[in-house]
Amino acid sequence: MDDLAAVRAQEYEKVFSELIATAERLDRLRRLEGGGVDPHATAAMYALRFAATILWPTIPSAPPPGFRHDSERLLQLAAHWREAALELGEFAPTRPALRLVTDMTPPS
Repeated sequence: MDDLAAVRAQEYEKVFSELIATAERLDRLRRLEGGGVDPHATAAMYALRFAATILWPTIPSAPPPGFRHDSERLLQLAAHWREAALELGEFAPTRPALRLVTDMTPPS
């Protein structure tokens, strides 16, 4: 049983490091010209940071993540940027106004 616990601890540490490294790569990649950010990469970055924050307490040797690790805030940010990436809610594109056509007579 101790071997299983040791393997699990090693794997958690690897996964934690991979989550942090991938979130850092996404942070660099999400930056666009003109100061904007890509919403897809940003949503994924916050989701990975959330996952790393949840896993962090299980790894006694791991230092704190290099970002604000408030899990509730990270989950809110991931949800917000998910909406931006998928164009939902306040990020939904405006639809063209429809007008009702009642006069079917062609113009002369």
